[in-house]
Amino acid sequence: MLPLRTFSLSAALVALGAITASAQPVISAKAGTIAKVEGVVYLGDQLVEDSLTKFPDIKENGVVRSEDGRAEILLTPGVVLHLGEKSSFRLITNRLIDTRLELLTGSAVIDAADIAKDTNVTVVSKDATISLSKAGHYRLDAEPARLRVFAGMAGVEIAGRHMEVVAGKMMGLGSDSASVEKFDKNDTDSLDNWARRRGELMALANVSSAKSAYNGYASVGSGGMWNWNPYFGMYTWIPGGGGRYCDPYYNYCYYSPNAVNRLFYQPPPQPSYNGGGYSPSYGGMAPTSGGYSGAVASSASSVSSAPAAAASASSAASSSGASSAGHGSGGGGGRGH
Repeated sequence: MLPLRTFSLSAALVALGAITASAQPVISAKAGTIAKVEGVVYLGDQLVEDSLTKFPDIKENGVVRSEDGRAEILLTPGVVLHLGEKSSFRLITNRLIDTRLELLTGSAVIDAADIAKDTNVTVVSKDATISLSKAGHYRLDAEPARLRVFAGMAGVEIAGRHMEVVAGKMMGLGSDSASVEKFDKNDTDSLDNWARRRGELMALANVSSAKSAYNGYASVGSGGMWNWNPYFGMYTWIPGGGGRYCDPYYNYCYYSPNAVNRLFYQPPPQPSYNGGGYSPSYGGMAPTSGGYSGAVASSASSVSSAPAAAASASSAASSSGASSAGHGSGGGGGRGH
């Protein structure tokens, strides 16, 4: 497992203080939102431009194709697909309860921090139909057609057989190559590295978005929701329930509104003198940066470059905040969980 870079934790902590109580726009009605592109990417015959205000939705049977570029696509809440260069896929269905897609060419990484109960994420590739039944980290390639499971478990239907592929195993997806064997998890490429970096940023953006949802009494369903964070300039996932969900491979974490408020914003006990000695009490002081150590990800290391990173993040947060005033508010409801 890889820890978050030390500067990332410092940047997240600065961003926490800049978020206001207003809710941010959410999107969880359908799967298939193109949240990020780099380079040349097409939706059908239309070039997709990277934007902080426009996020195309992929219709059923719509095809996304990359040339010298890559794309980040939001599937069900908590599940994101990263499409590599010279790759393409078709979104068969975009329903949240039953999301299906077909990898046509190239490669894709699917990260699932959580797959909600009664929700199906299915991938068709060559002769196989793959069901992702657990949170995990999955890599799919079209040539040669294969599935690699870095974390989690996938069920594969091929040639009338059902096979399970667990973490650390890979499987050929052709009828004549459907065997399960071990693979080297260190055998990665630029697509894997990009997916990891995007996942880290998404987890960092979750902290301030979850706090904003808590302050705004936004209603978060049991499966969570996708949420636009203007200070990071990206979508992130806010889980439902009352706890946190950590990526089972890289170990960065996402927090529900109640969990993030409890872990990051509740004041720590302050010592007070009661006449017979010191005892802890709760004061109004905000937590120090030391109080957050290890909270963004369980493997986060100590911050060694906090002053420079904090100054940079503060400038970025201020700039992003000034440019995001036009975003609307999310729905009301009970306190988010």
